[in-house]
Amino acid sequence: MAAVYTGNGRIQVQSVPVPEIGPGEILVRVEACGICHTDLKKVAHDLLPPPRIYGHETAGVVVRVGEGVAKFRPGDRVVAFHHIPCRNCFYCRRKLYAQCETYKRVGITAGFEPAGGGFGQYVRVMDWIVRDGVEPIPDGVPFEVASLVEPVNTVLKAVVEAAPRPDDVVLVQGQGPIGLMFTMLLRRTGCTILATDTIPRRLELARRFGAAEAWNPLETDVPARCRALAGGRGVDQVIVAASAPGIVQQAIAASRPGSKILLFAQTSEAERIELSGADICKYERVLFGVYSASVDLQAESARLVMSGELPVQDLISHCLPLTAIRAGIKKAMHPDADSLKIIVQPQRLS
Repeated sequence: MAAVYTGNGRIQVQSVPVPEIGPGEILVRVEACGICHTDLKKVAHDLLPPPRIYGHETAGVVVRVGEGVAKFRPGDRVVAFHHIPCRNCFYCRRKLYAQCETYKRVGITAGFEPAGGGFGQYVRVMDWIVRDGVEPIPDGVPFEVASLVEPVNTVLKAVVEAAPRPDDVVLVQGQGPIGLMFTMLLRRTGCTILATDTIPRRLELARRFGAAEAWNPLETDVPARCRALAGGRGVDQVIVAASAPGIVQQAIAASRPGSKILLFAQTSEAERIELSGADICKYERVLFGVYSASVDLQAESARLVMSGELPVQDLISHCLPLTAIRAGIKKAMHPDADSLKIIVQPQRLS
């Protein structure tokens, strides 16, 4: 069984064949897969032709290994990344792994054109992913927690690129699951964290995970508060971890000359941002983007999650059976006071 994207924004749970594996590949029984907003955008905006089986935050159990596989055996508990770079091309030599053509090839499928496959009961993990993109899950770590290794990697990559100093003041716009991961990881750098979101529970979690202050941007003059808390200048860095009209303009208004502004949620080709050129040039701001995971940080992201050093289990609000995936997608697209990270458990059908 799998949740198949059939076009026009539709997802249908269907019976599909268990994938066949070849030499160097493994078959994994999927026990948990997180619902990610990049997949939601593909469904909502029909970005790729159907049929597809999405889902890429995948944790499960190896049930079969192909010829030549020595690293894994049936029964191993694993998380699998769906993108791994070649490490040899122009972009890889510059650590821009997400721009590598090999990286852009999806290396996990539950059937049809490879698209991650985590919303299916079984996935075929291809040979280059088996070599470099699979991490073990220690005994005692729940699959739903382990499935968060991939999103933690993407956030850790962004924090490493932003490189905040301990005396920096950093504003994180948006405290959904990704924004809260930013807050958790930024806390480890020693910087002062300010956070915004429109949902009260998320603001409470932001404070618990390390934010000095957290505000609803619909009720608070965020740029004014940022200036008041950062020497009248504005914050040193802004992490834009949500996508909403005017949010980047607010980041500019809240930040000081010479600041860094990181775009993390602006993944849609259709999204347009209008800024004053002087806000970047004259005031010497750095506006940059970070996208997807880094193979260099794969083991560290796994360690942070598996060890419990990051309390990511507190981000999981719902664990749903495969047959409830449409409800899970709807809730992820339209979060309420009780929803955060939503996990699909494909082996559960009811």
